[in-house]
Amino acid sequence: MDALRSQFKDSALLWLQTYVPGEAALYVNFIALAWILFVAVLLHISLRMISSRLVAKFEERRRSRTQLTALSHKLLRRISFIIQTAVVLLQASVWFEEGSSALRVISVIGDQFIVVFALLAFFTLLNIFQAFNDSRTRRTQFPLKGLLQTVKLIASVLTGILLVSLLMDKSPLILLSGLGAVSAILLLVFKDPILGLVAGIQLSANNMLSVGDWLEMPKYGANGDVVDIALTTVKVRNWDKTITTIPTYALISDSFKNWRGMTEVGGRRIKRCVYLQMSSIGFLDENTLNRLYKAELLTPYLEEKLAQIKEINSSLNTDMSILLNGRRLTNIGTFRQYLLSYLKTHRHIRQDMTLMVRQLQSSNLGLPIEIYAFTNTTVWNEYENIQSDIFDHVLAALHEFGLQIHEDPTGQDVRFLQSAFKIEPAKIDTAKSD
Repeated sequence: MDALRSQFKDSALLWLQTYVPGEAALYVNFIALAWILFVAVLLHISLRMISSRLVAKFEERRRSRTQLTALSHKLLRRISFIIQTAVVLLQASVWFEEGSSALRVISVIGDQFIVVFALLAFFTLLNIFQAFNDSRTRRTQFPLKGLLQTVKLIASVLTGILLVSLLMDKSPLILLSGLGAVSAILLLVFKDPILGLVAGIQLSANNMLSVGDWLEMPKYGANGDVVDIALTTVKVRNWDKTITTIPTYALISDSFKNWRGMTEVGGRRIKRCVYLQMSSIGFLDENTLNRLYKAELLTPYLEEKLAQIKEINSSLNTDMSILLNGRRLTNIGTFRQYLLSYLKTHRHIRQDMTLMVRQLQSSNLGLPIEIYAFTNTTVWNEYENIQSDIFDHVLAALHEFGLQIHEDPTGQDVRFLQSAFKIEPAKIDTAKSD
């Protein structure tokens, strides 16, 4: 290489001394720089054309311009810059003598250029991997974005050390050995990324959260779908379309509710009460029994239950002239059985999951009758429609059993009492004052 370079420079000097007056060596350096620049521009244009054709073929195969094609074009462009710089360094080593100032300047700039664009190309490759994972129909539960961001962070730190070592012309190990003195500062600066990385690993290992899950975390005002899990933050799109950002490590230190289990099972719970007026509860009389006997959902129950009651009362020789004696059917018990039969025949209620109608503790609001069941869909609109239809029927069917809904007195009730007892407003005020 040295013999070839020396022979080439001697030939160039001889030609310049013949045709160009003045200091020939100076002209050789200028010619060398011009030639290096010309080859670099020519190579740049050639590589751009080649990369554009490769990307065009890739787009033609996929028949659409996606994020993958744009990132592929960016990757090829950055690799072409690395190739151009490597060719420039190779030409400089041919044209200039070892140890010359021109060669040192070109080498330092070229090395820095190669390292920076190698880092950028590596970042683009990671972005392609992320975009490919996002384009898949079935995504992995692993928090890939947070891991890739961690890799980028580590690569950036190592690249910075390498760039400084190239400028100082020192070994990178010398700089790495000095990092022990500033480790506490680094831990303080990168506290959130470190905590986020550890939290991401725990979330993935325990399969606690993934993109697309319905997350509910009242402490941070989050209630919606998870749209992004990054290294330091988790983004949640709430049902009102606002975005809530939660620190990743908060999902480990604090509690949250993940509704993924509901989606996987395919059933959403109905758990709602109706409050009955206590004074409307009583035994069923003959007229009500005869009317309810015609209800298809109650006929099997009434036949079986009335036969049991009649057999028990006959065996005990009970005096049935008094309501407190013997066993009798109540309107509240019959109503609960009707609701249970109604839910068991409902086409939108899961029969393989918990299904019951239960009576809760009574209070000043009345007697709560709770429906506990699961729908066969988790779609929000369909779920609300099913729940509303069920309770529409429940409220309408109450009166057939002689039951009433408990309601607090309203202004209309006060006006009805006033008109019923013919009390004037002035007299009401006087009575209150007394």
